[in-house]
Amino acid sequence: MTGQERFVPESGIVVVDKPRGPSSHQVAAWVGGILGRRVGHAGTLDPQVSGVLIVMFGGAVRLAPVLLSHNKEYVCLMRLHGDASRESVEQAAKEFTGRIYQRPPRKSAVKRSLRIRKIQEIEILDMDGRLVLFRVRCDAGTYIRTLCVHLGYALGTCAHMEELRRIRSGSFDETTIVTLHELADAVAAAREGNHEPLQGMILPPAAAVADLAKVVVRDTAVDAVCHGAVLAGVGVVGKEGGFAKGETVAIVTERGELVGLGKGLVNSSALKPGEPGFVVAPTTVLMRPGTYPRGWKARTGS
Repeated sequence: MTGQERFVPESGIVVVDKPRGPSSHQVAAWVGGILGRRVGHAGTLDPQVSGVLIVMFGGAVRLAPVLLSHNKEYVCLMRLHGDASRESVEQAAKEFTGRIYQRPPRKSAVKRSLRIRKIQEIEILDMDGRLVLFRVRCDAGTYIRTLCVHLGYALGTCAHMEELRRIRSGSFDETTIVTLHELADAVAAAREGNHEPLQGMILPPAAAVADLAKVVVRDTAVDAVCHGAVLAGVGVVGKEGGFAKGETVAIVTERGELVGLGKGLVNSSALKPGEPGFVVAPTTVLMRPGTYPRGWKARTGS
């Protein structure tokens, strides 16, 4: 496909059901070819792992650091190398809940240095002989392949990962995913005038920051933020959620559009909408300058 499809927005997110076989990079490239956009992806899955893969295009690519940090959830099929009771497997799973040490596997593309990750939950779903099906909710960057090996050591039987599927990344889960074939069909329908299927598959950049605290800015302050100006309380009309000084917050318009990300200069409890004083320093701007009319005047020399 050449050129850019006019019915595809400039910026957005597609949550793809990555199949087993191709790499995450290859799947993202296919999405880019289908949409006619340059893309990036967040949260690499090994070729033989399937499930939720977040593909971004346009300005949404700048949200990669936020998307990469999201907690993940997987369903894993593990094969034990010896016999073990369900009770002992469930007990071992409890022992791995919380903060754990991991070293990335040899086939990983990252440096194999020791790291700490947190396992929020491990639920044993089913067992059939030496096959164990479990669901795990964990920090980003947790290696489930390594977790299986360590569970096997704890059981005294050894174990390895047989199959893995990611079912959630942050607020994106299997209810929002689309297959490559469905996306291609939606683009074909859009070319013929039916834009509804495609519109339902492309999420706005604001969907990526659903879990972040938000600062709502008045229309007259939006363009100043787009030009990198530090946001003052007089430009704020509201806030959603709490945040501490130094934490990342989402800067949104009164319509809910994502302007960008910023770092809190004060605690949310000290932020008083409409009052003077700097409150948020923009770090990543997604909205294009000029989208909203300028409500400020540039200083000129005297």
